[in-house]
Amino acid sequence: MFKLALSPQARDLLSLARKDRSAARKVMSELSLDAQVALVCETPVARRSELIDLSMQSEALIAQLPPAELCFTAKAVGLNDAGWLLEHTTQEQLVTCFDLDVWTAGMPERGKLDEWLAALANAGEATLLRAAHALDAELLVLEIRSRARVTLKPNGDDSWEAPTPSHTLDGQFYLEPLRDDDDFEDLLTFLRVLFEHDYWIYYRLLQGAQWELESDAEEWALRWRDGRLQDLGFPPLDDAMRIYAFVRLDQLGVLPKAEEYHAVGEWTLPVWMPQLPISRDQELALFRALAQLGDDERRPHAFAFMALANRVAMADELPLGDAESMPIALEKAARTASRGLEHIAQANGVTLPEALRRATLERLFRVGHQLDVRDGLVRPATPGGMNHDDEGGENAGDEDLS
Repeated sequence: MFKLALSPQARDLLSLARKDRSAARKVMSELSLDAQVALVCETPVARRSELIDLSMQSEALIAQLPPAELCFTAKAVGLNDAGWLLEHTTQEQLVTCFDLDVWTAGMPERGKLDEWLAALANAGEATLLRAAHALDAELLVLEIRSRARVTLKPNGDDSWEAPTPSHTLDGQFYLEPLRDDDDFEDLLTFLRVLFEHDYWIYYRLLQGAQWELESDAEEWALRWRDGRLQDLGFPPLDDAMRIYAFVRLDQLGVLPKAEEYHAVGEWTLPVWMPQLPISRDQELALFRALAQLGDDERRPHAFAFMALANRVAMADELPLGDAESMPIALEKAARTASRGLEHIAQANGVTLPEALRRATLERLFRVGHQLDVRDGLVRPATPGGMNHDDEGGENAGDEDLS
């Protein structure tokens, strides 16, 4: 339902490019920059680089892509070949790429860190320096520690000998490879750029790699990353798991009395807002209900739906850096909330739009999930540290029932 298909406009443009590239570039140039961004983001990731290459404003176009869409596009190109793309990214885009793609289960994945650092090195010195200024020092320290043993030459010890094999850029810090198959080229390029252009960061990272506790660096890197993810609408895992909190059977049909929708507010989405399949003949009740609302009333529900999908992505621990994850989360959020909406509307003898106005989407999802559990369609969610038994689990956080 939420997977992108090649639009007629993109198909015609790419077809024209195969016959007459100059004509295709002219057609692309007639679109505003915002329209070009929309065209790229509404195209499957495997074909986006072809459209970007047709733009006469490619540098500005790349910088205007939502950061998550930039991440998806770079991975579709292949990080080894994405230097031309990363060269024109903003600091915000670079940080978001790392936040989304190099973490697994709350830990930085060192192999992915290596891949992104190599991609940055291929993008040139200016990109490496921009990344060094944007990324958390703790994350970069972890990258260095995962690949090298750092030693500072002691002062006044003429008998000291450098480790063999080792690399040094300044005759003071020596890096001893931890893996025989690591040629160190990208790491040394990164450190050389810092040594030449920002010695303070160079010194800070190598001192940290030598002396800081790995556990401390991991804790602080995760803290900074979690804070940024919350700004992008992705709550911490424990908070996200509320969508699977237990609902007692006698509470499944409860609907608040007040007709007041609890909007989640708006924020800058890291992804392109998908076109929701809103129509009165849609299969899913949620979209049938939205079709009966006015545009002004529908907008806060759209952001609430994205917030719910983000909770699903976090709670199900989907890989946030993969383009396939968000469509999966959106599909699950829509289907599960739709079942809850239908149940609550029927139980209270109200229309779908009225039930949607009075219950949060999170509440609808919880009801729908509990119905699926009851019918044996899914297993109960059992996140660590949460209380799911009877009344405490249901009433905790149920603001729409108060």
